Amino acid sequence: VQLQASGGGLVQAGGSLRLSCAATGRTFTVYDMAWFRQAPGKEREFVAAIRRNGGRTNYGDSVKGRFTISGDNAKNTVYLQMNSLKPEDTGVYFCTARDSYSQAYGYWGQGTQVTVSS
Repeated sequence: VQLQASGGGLVQAGGSLRLSCAATGRTFTVYDMAWFRQAPGKEREFVAAIRRNGGRTNYGDSVKGRFTISGDNAKNTVYLQMNSLKPEDTGVYFCTARDSYSQAYGYWGQGTQVTVSS
């Protein structure tokens, strides 16, 4: 499975961005897809995930109520709508996928930079 993330950029605090992640290859094996982010000097942080079958979602505490993850199975694409952005949301956002709940996320995209100015 190959993942291609896009949609990052520079936005002012309070603004919005939408990230996209397109999956290609053996996508029928994917159990769920997720977004993680990493700020300079910090560890990678879970942002949101969506299950391929059924669309169940879950979110990191820091983004609940502001971010929404959604998916289009026909396009093998996952989206992350980010609203009410804060400077602390700045970082590189990575798209990832795994083949089952018991496995670690093993497929990773290249990351897209999100910068929120105050």
